[in-house]
Amino acid sequence: MALALGVTVSACTIGEVESARDSSEQTATETTESFAPPVVSVGDGATKVSPVEPVTVEAEAGIRSAQMTNESGKVVKYEFNSDMTQWSTAEPLGYGRTYTLKGADRAGTSFERTFTTVAPAAQSSVYFALQDGAEVGVGQAIPIHFSYAPGDKEKAQEAIKVTTSNDTEGGFYWQSDNVAIWRPKDFWEPGTQVTVTADVYGVDLGGGVYGTDSSELSFTVGDEVLTTVDNATKTLTVTRNGEVVRSFPVSLGRPGRWETPNGTYVVGDKNESMVMDSTTYGLSLDAGGYKTPVKYATQLSYSGIYVHAAPWAAGALGSYNQSHGCVNASTEDAKWYQATVKRGDPVKVVNTDGDTLPSWDGLGYWNLSWEELNSDG
Repeated sequence: MALALGVTVSACTIGEVESARDSSEQTATETTESFAPPVVSVGDGATKVSPVEPVTVEAEAGIRSAQMTNESGKVVKYEFNSDMTQWSTAEPLGYGRTYTLKGADRAGTSFERTFTTVAPAAQSSVYFALQDGAEVGVGQAIPIHFSYAPGDKEKAQEAIKVTTSNDTEGGFYWQSDNVAIWRPKDFWEPGTQVTVTADVYGVDLGGGVYGTDSSELSFTVGDEVLTTVDNATKTLTVTRNGEVVRSFPVSLGRPGRWETPNGTYVVGDKNESMVMDSTTYGLSLDAGGYKTPVKYATQLSYSGIYVHAAPWAAGALGSYNQSHGCVNASTEDAKWYQATVKRGDPVKVVNTDGDTLPSWDGLGYWNLSWEELNSDG
């Protein structure tokens, strides 16, 4: 009986031990489940890493910890996904900096990467020669200025996005190595809303040049206000949305060297008073130049053509040309004109014996055909 009891007890004991062993083996199997090691998007020792491409970590086991610092110890902002299996930087990095990323997943596998970001040979900022939120004329193009000339104009253009409320067609051309112009194919429709973004930080602009920051501009196109300056009749006529508003006599550039160029201009800066100084474009006072205070000067070109008050030319207005290229008007008419037009309103000069205002003359971009613009951009 005792032996039987011992066998029975032994039998029961053996069953419990085997059950415990099975449970232990199952637990061991669960805790030693195999996970792929964490995957880090940047290699250890990598160089010329883009500062705007997020650095990421993916871990099947989940990420227990991850932190990235620069060489000064500053912690880079980061974020996780909802199940903590993905980690990512949440802010742009700096140029020419050294970063170290350290962390581990929940299975205990650690990771560490040290790398450097690209160090530009030169940096270029972008600014727009328009006021944000402004109302402009139907002829206003979008001048985009780069502080340092991009080495690759196509890359620079790709970083500029022009969004319009009515899908206006347009394109780029370059007035200089530093200035790109985005111009619509035709005059804007009144009421068009335009947003321009230049996301150039971290962008390779070619030739070792990288963007320094990002910029945005928004503006609205106002009424269609058109000006025609007709040398045949020596008059300036303004229309608003197709209706004549006012017409008044003017005097243009005198025959010979000073004839006012034909072509389409746009209104630029407006100065209630200014000094016109011929020495700024190479004509000395001894050679027939001038240094004259004027009132109500409305800019039409970068080369110095303005509509302005010229009380000394009262006898010439509507009769003959006597200026150095500007459109002379009475003080009353020049004041009215300046108060009526806005930046970007087109001005067409016709029937002079001068050449055509060149497209590179700042505000002469409508004298470039659409085909020429597309071939340049």
